Amino acid sequence: MLGQIRVRIVQGFERLGFRIERLRPRPIWPGDQTRMAYQERYVTFPIAAGDRVLDVGSGGYPFPLATVHMDGYPGFTRTRYEPLAAVEKPFVIGDVHNLPFRDQSFEFVYASHLLQSVQDPLAACAEMMRVGKAGYLEIPTFGKSTLFSWGKGLMKWYAVGIHKHLCFFEYTDRELEGIRSPIWHDLIMSRWYEPLQAAFYDNQDIFNTMFSWTGSFSVTVFGRDGSVRTLNATAGLNPHARDAVDSDRLAELTVKVHGS
Repeated sequence: MLGQIRVRIVQGFERLGFRIERLRPRPIWPGDQTRMAYQERYVTFPIAAGDRVLDVGSGGYPFPLATVHMDGYPGFTRTRYEPLAAVEKPFVIGDVHNLPFRDQSFEFVYASHLLQSVQDPLAACAEMMRVGKAGYLEIPTFGKSTLFSWGKGLMKWYAVGIHKHLCFFEYTDRELEGIRSPIWHDLIMSRWYEPLQAAFYDNQDIFNTMFSWTGSFSVTVFGRDGSVRTLNATAGLNPHARDAVDSDRLAELTVKVHGS
């Protein structure tokens, strides 16, 4: 009887153009508290007991396996809304463009959601390869930043990783505006459960560029002014392909493209 009454009430509201839904609290999704919660689904971190591990840009989401944490700003910044998280391991204030560490002093270097905001990703990557023997980089994809519409004032670059090659592209002003709507952000970040949340949190490898490296990797930076800069251009190429490339010319290449 009560079930029939409930159905009639719902149907009555729907005829008037209203919909009645039961709201469920938002669950705790992987990534809400630590990014490693979802990263471990896609990445195996080659870290052994006793390894020195550097977390560059630890911010509000420090890497749990790090032995040294570093951030450029101890206070709030325009690129970080959350407060700096307290850590039990040593904490250093430093610049990713000029890391205050000796060459090859870490077995692993971790940098998550940092490189999208740096001034020069090529210099930052060169520094991480200098101080580390291997590492992991994560950068929000173009699609993610566009849907959330949060890039303006926060981001400068998006990246695509292929094998041992990491390519950075500088956002245009229009791209930084995204979809110009808060709808995606409000649904994903809602305090109530929304079905779209599962589609987002269960596909973090689509919404983030996840790049693991060992030894070295190539970096190419495409500026919005048409410039192209490359570091370690032949990294990851097989011997035949490497022989076909003038590595002396491409190892530290800066090209200015003049378009019409």
